[in-house]
Formats: sequence, C-alpha cells, structure tokens
Amino acid sequence: MTDLLLPGLGAVRHSDGFQPLEACSDGRFRVGRDGVRHVLTPADRRVEFVVFDDRTLAFVNSSLGYPAYYPVHPVAIERPVRAVLMDLDGTTVHSEPFWIWMIEKTTASLLGDPAFTLDESDLPFVSGFSVSEHLQYCIRKYCPSRTVEDARRFYFEHTHREMQAILEGKGRADAFVPAHGVKAFLLALKAAGIRIGVVTSGLYEKAWPELVAAFRTMGLGDPREFYDAIVTAGFPMRAGEPGTLGELSPKPHPWLYAEVCRVGLGIPFEDRHHVIGIEDSGAGVCAVRLAGFATIGMAGGNILESGTRPLCQHYCGTFEEVLRIIRPE
Repeated sequence: MTDLLLPGLGAVRHSDGFQPLEACSDGRFRVGRDGVRHVLTPADRRVEFVVFDDRTLAFVNSSLGYPAYYPVHPVAIERPVRAVLMDLDGTTVHSEPFWIWMIEKTTASLLGDPAFTLDESDLPFVSGFSVSEHLQYCIRKYCPSRTVEDARRFYFEHTHREMQAILEGKGRADAFVPAHGVKAFLLALKAAGIRIGVVTSGLYEKAWPELVAAFRTMGLGDPREFYDAIVTAGFPMRAGEPGTLGELSPKPHPWLYAEVCRVGLGIPFEDRHHVIGIEDSGAGVCAVRLAGFATIGMAGGNILESGTRPLCQHYCGTFEEVLRIIRPE
C-alpha cells in the first residue's frame, strides 16, 4: 500500500501499520464496488475503514453480535483548548494487572480450578475490551460449555468483594497506581480553567474504587468534586437490578466520549476542535476519533502495536509533553 491521503483520516503511510483489505469482514463493502476506493484496518483489526472519494466510514465489529458503522470526521486542535477528555485505565491510573487477575479468578471459578492461571498468549485478549468480551474469549478457549452469563456472575462476585475491600482502605495496595506526572497535569489543567472529563469502558463498580484509590494516593480529595464529568460504561445488568448501556458500546465505539463531552460538559459537536482526548490504547484512540475529537496518544499502552498511531495528532511519553501541546505558551 502506498502513502494515502484519506477523507477524515488524513495521511496514512504503509509503514504506519494500516493493512489493505479486499472487503469489510461483514461483506457489505468491497474495493472497486459502489465507489469504494480502499478498505483499510490497523494491525489489531478492531476497526475497518471504508474509503470513498469524499468520505470514510468506520466499521466496528462486535464479538457479541452488534457491529456498527460510523462516519469518520476530520479533526483538529484549535485554541483555546476548552476541555480534555482522559481515559482511566492505563492513562490516568495503572490498573491492568488487577483486572487481568479478576478475569483469571473468574475463569478459575468457571473451571472449578483455583490453581488456574492465564497463559501469556491470553493477555492481548483480556485487556482493552469490554468485560463481556474478555469473558467470551476465556470461555471459548477454556470452558466452551459455560456461558457469558455464568462468567459475569462469578466476575461480579470477585469484583464486588475486592473493590469493597479497596474502598475500605484494604485489599491490594498496588491495585490502582496513579500514572507518573498525572497529578501535576490535572492541577495544571484546573489552574488554566480547562474542563476535565474522565472516560472508561469499565463499569461504575470497577471505575469508582479506582478513582477513589488513586485520588487518595494523590491527595486530591473527592473525584466527583474535582472532575467536571465522569462517564463509565454504566451499572452491571444482573437479575432484579436495572442495567445501563455500556457492554455493547465500549471503546472503540464513540459513545462514551461523545457522552462525556456533549452531555457531561455541554460542549456541542460543532465546537469539538477545542476538545482533546488522551488515550493509551488502540481501542481508545479509535473511540476518541470516531467521536470527532483530536487525539493525543500516550506511550506505554498498545497504540503502536495496534497500528492506530496514524489516528493520533500527537504521541507523547509524558504528561509534561502533553501539557506543552495543550498550552504551547
């Protein structure tokens, strides 16, 4: 594939990791038919981009059976920056080993084998997706006779117990560690009058103890009073309890980022170039871009491995670098 300039996406080089496809995986669009010039996907194949002469569509597949197409909007960074939208896991807080441990304990319960451990080859499939997608992967590989509903029941039993212990100041002390430099970065945004939203594909009962523990460590008080908006994937759907949307619309779908900005912060879509999203994962980068916002990628996640670096306006190793982009003066 030669270097391309694509509507909504901008310049994409062959060396960036985008791969050409003959057709979308659902068969709806094929190169050379109905005006389709290219079908491209990053290395992780989480999103497939259908390119026409004047527009690009993004196809987000779903292991749970609910895929979707989205328009790809051009993005830019216009100053003054009015809001910064930040991912939670991996960007604001380092917590991935803890949540992989929860998936591991759930699979052990499904198997009736307390000694069960995940294989290293499982790690790319038990992080960066929704809870149900993580569990579906483990079921397919290790216990195909069980259901996602069985797994979710065990998962929430383990999660509720561990998170309650953390809220009480007990549990694993290393479960949720603030990212290096994030405290100074958050305070600098506050001092500059820039609004801050935090966004996670994790359910509320996962995300809230993370924020509480991290803010306790940083000495920043109550996260509800600090952030201007907090959006999670909602509450778990269990028998006898109401559920909210989240498990079928996690990153790379755009809805969590769209909601935190439009509903949580009250910033209309036409002002989106004054909003920046910060992410460390390929799925998160796609979610920010499909919501229509410029993206700053953070090193340390899987952006380079996922092939989504071309979707980032900038790629930074520290929050000091990010701050210089947001406030170049």
